[in-house]
Amino acid sequence: MASPEDRRYLQTHEWHKLDDGTVTIGISEFAVCELTDITFIEITRQEGAIRSGEPFGEIESVKATGELFSGIDGTIIAVNQQTIDDPGIINEDPYGRGWLVKIKPDNPSHLDALMVASAYDAIMGAEQV
Repeated sequence: MASPEDRRYLQTHEWHKLDDGTVTIGISEFAVCELTDITFIEITRQEGAIRSGEPFGEIESVKATGELFSGIDGTIIAVNQQTIDDPGIINEDPYGRGWLVKIKPDNPSHLDALMVASAYDAIMGAEQV
């Protein structure tokens, strides 16, 4: 499964997609497969400023618990309440309806420092299609 090329990635599995000046963040399908059934999402930073590398929430599955990170500086402007209410959405559609937060980036060019899909896939050992 190749990761979508219209996003940038962190090694911690968060994807970042720039669209109309806003960056949407979610987790990759690779992470979903590794975690198996995602059972709980908590977004601890609902709004306001966030720095690259800072956690904005937690994700839990039947296998593990981990923090969720932003790869850019900016301001959280939206949280996907549907994924909080029904974390299974992430299992079904991690690159669409399963997004987590939207950020107004301080500098959109900072996304260039994150991994492109092919680099992320290579590190994760994902098969290219």
